[in-house]
Amino acid sequence: MEQIETDQTEKGSALNSCEQNAENSLDDQKLDPCPVRGKPKSGKIWKSQKERFATVKKSLRGKKSSQQIAYREEIKQIKELSRSIKETKRLENEAKRLRREENKRRREENERKSEIVQVIKNPAKLKRMRKKQLRMIEKRDLSKLNVV
Repeated sequence: MEQIETDQTEKGSALNSCEQNAENSLDDQKLDPCPVRGKPKSGKIWKSQKERFATVKKSLRGKKSSQQIAYREEIKQIKELSRSIKETKRLENEAKRLRREENKRRREENERKSEIVQVIKNPAKLKRMRKKQLRMIEKRDLSKLNVV
């Protein structure tokens, strides 16, 4: 009893695309030679044979030429809008970057101007200084600072 039921389900589910095409073509009086496939070794009788993506063609709905032209125009407008938005963002970022660089340069310049400079004429003082004081010392070119 169980074997009869499984045989019927195998026959019912074993109709793959090739067999269905053959049945449909019989109605049209055309014979489509399809090899009869036996039971798969894996036992998965419900699975059909896979086809390559290149062979499976899916046709798109045909659009009227006026609709197609309108669609293309709409896409062009959208692309132009996105391009202009990207360009404005790029220009804004460039302006911000230039402003940051200018502010940084001005800040450093102001720091240099406001520094209290003390010229060490006796290098032996450096030997006597503590480590903490030595860390605070920085060398400067006095010709650029206009210090007498």
